[in-house]
Amino acid sequence: MKRSIEVLFDELIELQEKKLLKLASSIIPNITSDDILQPNDYPELENHPFFRYEEGVLKGLHSARMALLAEQENY
Repeated sequence: MKRSIEVLFDELIELQEKKLLKLASSIIPNITSDDILQPNDYPELENHPFFRYEEGVLKGLHSARMALLAEQENY
């Protein structure tokens, strides 16, 4: 059961990363996945509300996964 939840989080994170890259590519053609790790280098991303929202969703998924892993360590 625990393993399937980890896999689910991994899949959700992967899908959100793809969604974020697709959105960033629509704003800045030829942008890479490494580029979007530092969106502050790109004013078009830094100030784009939809990009920032989707980035926040990704960060939330990462935080939830870390909380899950931390909780599993306690058992």
